[in-house]
Amino acid sequence: MPASARIAEFPQTAAEQARWWESHILEVLDGLPPDAPAGTAPRPEFDPERNSLAQRERAKAAELTAAGHAMTASGVKQRRQRYQRDGLVGLADGRSAKQMPSFGRVAPAVVEAMRQAIGETAEASSKTIGFVVWRATQILAAREDAQGIEVPSQRTLYRLFDKLAAGTHATGSATTRRSVNARPAGPFGEVPACAPGEWMQIDSTPLDVLVRLDEGIAEKVELTAMIDLATRSLTAAVLRPTTKAADASALLARSITPEMMRPGWSDALRMSRSALPHRRLMSLDERLEQAAARPVIVPDTIVCDHGKVFISNNFRASCRYLGISLQPTHKASPFEKGAIEKTLGSVATLFAQFVAGYTGRSVDRRGRGLEDGPLWSLPELQSLLDEWIVIWQNRPHDALRDPDSPKRAFTPNEKYAMLLESCGYVPAPFSGEDYVELLPERWQAINSYGIRINHRTYDDGELTPLRRQHSGVAEKKGLWEIHYDPYDVSRVWVRDRRSEPARWITVFWKHLHRVGVPFGEMAWDHAREQVPGGTEEQIADAAADLMRRTHDGPVQLKRRAAKRSRRVAARTRATASDRPVPDPTTAEAVQDDQADTESAKVIPLGLFDPLANPWRRP
Repeated sequence: MPASARIAEFPQTAAEQARWWESHILEVLDGLPPDAPAGTAPRPEFDPERNSLAQRERAKAAELTAAGHAMTASGVKQRRQRYQRDGLVGLADGRSAKQMPSFGRVAPAVVEAMRQAIGETAEASSKTIGFVVWRATQILAAREDAQGIEVPSQRTLYRLFDKLAAGTHATGSATTRRSVNARPAGPFGEVPACAPGEWMQIDSTPLDVLVRLDEGIAEKVELTAMIDLATRSLTAAVLRPTTKAADASALLARSITPEMMRPGWSDALRMSRSALPHRRLMSLDERLEQAAARPVIVPDTIVCDHGKVFISNNFRASCRYLGISLQPTHKASPFEKGAIEKTLGSVATLFAQFVAGYTGRSVDRRGRGLEDGPLWSLPELQSLLDEWIVIWQNRPHDALRDPDSPKRAFTPNEKYAMLLESCGYVPAPFSGEDYVELLPERWQAINSYGIRINHRTYDDGELTPLRRQHSGVAEKKGLWEIHYDPYDVSRVWVRDRRSEPARWITVFWKHLHRVGVPFGEMAWDHAREQVPGGTEEQIADAAADLMRRTHDGPVQLKRRAAKRSRRVAARTRATASDRPVPDPTTAEAVQDDQADTESAKVIPLGLFDPLANPWRRP
């Protein structure tokens, strides 16, 4: 079959001329032009039954010559043969569709040098076109055969750059350029997910919203979320000032725990009012009685990137404890977990921009005076996000379309209810000991004075049989397994392997009575910086003073260090544990003035020299 669609490659004038010739050639072949009405008889000189093909060609040549178009019978014959071989394209003037080389008369060596210069910008900082053109000339000059290569003009090199750099963002955003460069060259694939929890993805990103922390500090927070590929359900999302491994582990716990209704939420958000089979699920899991319309999904495989939070030993241990397979993506390959990347973007467009204090995705999109406006606190924003997730579950999703009815988009809850019929539901109860299992771990010895962690001493009477004893774990050289909460340093948990079954021993901080509020590692590290070389008691007093000063009210602080202290304390209060703290024991601190005097450094005054130049720098 002739490639008739190629006529679009020709200019409009050449295409119209080819169609004009087609009507004449068809009359020569069939006796009638293509637009002749039905029942029209051929003209006598073009009737195939009366005249041969050669006679009809001579008649057409005579007709065209009489009409002012000089033509011979052999010319008509050539066009007739080209039409029968190539179709309409054979009648068009081939010279009008002649294609120039992709890069004109530019030498292939120049093209290769420009490609190399553009390729070098993939991981480098963004530069102008002029630099890339200059770099291409330098690469070209370094070639061994550079003497015989003609370097085009500056304008030609700029046009060559426009052709070769199309879609590479060579002079644009560095983030976009790296993302495009990491994109695979082959076709995109997709892992099929046929059951809830079969494939899940987790990721963390800054949320483009300012929150009001303690003492009026306005700061952005990070959002860590997990999505189920089969149902596109947002199983859990956590807001933290800085995401830690404990937050990722807590996300697992929230995914397998029902989301309970909270005061102020609409009754329309209840699971009993949704598309989920609430009554049937209630017979299997009593926890769903007062649950919101968010499915409980136990992950089977979780896909994550190489962030230090997700590849940490704590998060890996939490996944092993819950029987979850962890599948890290290739490095610099965000497209391998595109579902969670797109979902986090949807959170920004469908939720974050409607929240007071929205900053936009970049500095050039940020408004003025956001810090002075009304802002939500971190717990309030977390509650709003949890409520929005329940609404997300009832919103039609474009990726949830049934092949039998492609025009209808299902909601995540509807898709979950549909897959539940074939996959079933297995409840996963979660206890307090399970929460301790998900906390970060470390292996240390239990000495006579207790346990020392980051210049803090933890001790309790229950540790007496374990002091200076071998834990029985030869791989860890007899050290004991200790779990801790980075947002609450008031206590740690020690696994007692000598009892059957193994139990957890809660051990409190020795100087907990000095600080009346819980705080985390961030406040403790900051207090250590304020007291370099200080004792444990001095660091505890500094941390308590930090929390007390930030709680008393705003103070006119002039130095940057004081401002940082307020920020650290505010971030600490936002993530402080809400578990009850035991009644602290009272103790009186004895201050030794003599020790303070001895520790002070004395700097003697120098002698006054009347002959010295007072303007000369020492």
